[in-house]
Amino acid sequence: MKRKILIGLLVVLVVIQFIRPEKNNGQADTPQDLTHSVQVSQPVMTTLKTACYNCHSNHTDYPWYSNVNPVGLWLANHIEEGKEELNFSEFSTYDKKRKDHKLEEIAEEVEEGHMPMPAYTLVHQDAKLSEAQKTELIEWVKAERKRLAQMN
Repeated sequence: MKRKILIGLLVVLVVIQFIRPEKNNGQADTPQDLTHSVQVSQPVMTTLKTACYNCHSNHTDYPWYSNVNPVGLWLANHIEEGKEELNFSEFSTYDKKRKDHKLEEIAEEVEEGHMPMPAYTLVHQDAKLSEAQKTELIEWVKAERKRLAQMN
């Protein structure tokens, strides 16, 4: 009985290798990206690209293990959900209220340690934010929200 279960699991693992989710290989920097509607300093942009863009833009740099399912399917789902929640490549298409709300959420998620996701930083150590980076991001969000509020 155990042998049949193991063979069944092995067959399932082999079969799911043929399922290939669509890759997120578009352009991260687009005419609608974040930089076209808010001011972003180079240090903040570097932090965003290192810690956020893989899941929150139109371009993902995939690690080798993304080609092995079920991990690849799990990653594709996370990227899709991340882009639905916030897409830096499409940020300029958001209306003023949504931009403000997304900026507010960025600060909240960073401050609470929810973003970048601990599962992501476990594998991508360079994405782990230092206290200085967290402070810089939160201060940037405050400044941009204030600037947005003053715009007509």
